[in-house]
Amino acid sequence: MRVVFLGLPGAGKGTQARLLSEALEIPQISTGDMLRQAMADGTSLGKQAREYVESGRLVPDDLVLGLIAERLRNPDAARGFILDGFPRTEEQAKGLDGLLVKTGTRLDRVILIELDPVVLADRLGKRRSCPVCGAVYHLESRRPEHTGVCDECGGQLVERPDDQPERIRRRVEIFKAETAPLEAYYDRQHILARVAGDGDIADVQSAIRSALGPGK
Repeated sequence: MRVVFLGLPGAGKGTQARLLSEALEIPQISTGDMLRQAMADGTSLGKQAREYVESGRLVPDDLVLGLIAERLRNPDAARGFILDGFPRTEEQAKGLDGLLVKTGTRLDRVILIELDPVVLADRLGKRRSCPVCGAVYHLESRRPEHTGVCDECGGQLVERPDDQPERIRRRVEIFKAETAPLEAYYDRQHILARVAGDGDIADVQSAIRSALGPGK
């Protein structure tokens, strides 16, 4: 299976992608993680990406696509992959399609996790993350064992600046502007599946598995 996850920031894409990755035994590919790894490894593309990141500029689409192509050549992606965080625009989607055509493959399904912005604001307002290892918690659905302390590394949990109400509203506006054409693009290809993201984690995962088809 070759799957893309779309959805508002905080809609649960990362959690659901991780669960699906474990179930199908295919890699979850987060573009953010991929960029950081390429820069840490000092690959040619990673060095190019670092120049953009350190100067505060957006990494160009062609460079991100190059990193994705590099990642998909790894043996663990031979049976499929889950893209989390890319594409975000129609142009990026077209670039991804072109990349996959060169390898003789195509996307099987695009999962759009839908979530009411009011529910999203409440969810993100209760999210806490670890600045040391990146682990994410929630004050209701995924509490740390010790209040304010990361279970993984012992770091002090913080509220992300992006999770403030005004930032959330701005992110929703940007997402809607960028993703509306992308949603239509995949709808025309008949591979888009919409899944409600306001249930509990297990119910949302079950709906995603159903959207992928029998036996998934």
